Amino acid sequence: MNNYTSTVEERFIKYAKIDTTADPNSTSFPSSEIQKDLGRELVKELHAMGINDAEMDEWGYVFATIPNNTDNAQLPTICFCSHMDTAPDCSGTNVKPIVHRKYDGNPITLPDDPTQVITTEKHPYLKEKLGDDLITASGLTLLGADDKAGIAIIMDFAHHLINNPEIPHPTIRILFTPDEEVGRGVDHLDMKKLNADFGYTLDGGVLGSLEDESFSADAVKITINGISAHPGYAKGKMVNSLKVAAEFVASLPKDSWSPETTKDREGFVHPVAINGGMEQTTVNFIIRDHITAKLKEYETRLEDLLKQTLSNYPKLAYSFEVTEQYRNMKEIIKDVPFVTDYAIQAMEQANVKPLPTIIRGGTDGSRLSFMGLPCPNIFTGEMAIHSRHEYVSVQDMEKGVATLTELVQIWTKHS
Repeated sequence: MNNYTSTVEERFIKYAKIDTTADPNSTSFPSSEIQKDLGRELVKELHAMGINDAEMDEWGYVFATIPNNTDNAQLPTICFCSHMDTAPDCSGTNVKPIVHRKYDGNPITLPDDPTQVITTEKHPYLKEKLGDDLITASGLTLLGADDKAGIAIIMDFAHHLINNPEIPHPTIRILFTPDEEVGRGVDHLDMKKLNADFGYTLDGGVLGSLEDESFSADAVKITINGISAHPGYAKGKMVNSLKVAAEFVASLPKDSWSPETTKDREGFVHPVAINGGMEQTTVNFIIRDHITAKLKEYETRLEDLLKQTLSNYPKLAYSFEVTEQYRNMKEIIKDVPFVTDYAIQAMEQANVKPLPTIIRGGTDGSRLSFMGLPCPNIFTGEMAIHSRHEYVSVQDMEKGVATLTELVQIWTKHS
């Protein structure tokens, strides 16, 4: 990396300005067509690098190949993946990235909304970033470092390899996905077309973080059917499904079993949406735990709570629908531990302290692992994600590029 001229900052700023907000209420794929705007830009840049097979398919997946440049044709193909969409939790429209040079530890007031102040008290990781160049949004939007920091790292890494052909590496497949933020990121991915043996997502947070264990996840949709009647003549007849649903949600534990009361490997049951009216109401939950078998236990307990509520309303009917979302990647990666080990070695060689950790969530890598592509998650520097305080360190992203450069060389030595 001695002759490395970084392009990661300028790439990230360009990508952050492109609105790619996912739409959880859409039934199309990708959920928002604007995600393809970034896909087209990435294909254009990959072609400009000389990666001629770069393409975006009908679903919005971007593929590209950097061929093996060694004389060992038996090397495995390694995939690097990041997602193009941003979370719908906070606006991603008209993002204005701002670079704060040589961060000095003082509060950062975001100019378009001075009530938005980023401080080390709220964000302790900033204490480790003194002297770094930080990028934030302007106060009205998220930044989109989740996961455009990952995209910028992979693109700069590809640029670096193309311009330094003496660096040995196996065949590399680049994959950029849509709709990760709404849980559909690999729904239409053609694994035969991807044609990779092992992979890494770049969608992690603090410098050095390496995740090969995620939650297992289900979604539950509960529908409560009330009994309608004219409100003027409803006495003894109406059973308002909204009120029953509210009573049911209020019966959930207040001091446990929820995101706000759990940490580490503790799982939770989390109501994320309630919709309906007098006659019918739906309540949507996400169910999470690192032990897959516990999901069924949680779902049984949740349905028991629902039945207890409905015992006071014997005429009401309900439905309880469970949908699998993703599973703990560790169940797959434990059989190929070297995939994680190589990433740890790469960080050490790039002068990054490895921080193996677990994900209290999931990435595309969780599902990719179960689709035949063992896929741990590597840091990008993205922090305070899904919020107007989101930020990323340019130096963290540069360390990401250095880590990938070391990683591909390690694969050539050990395979």
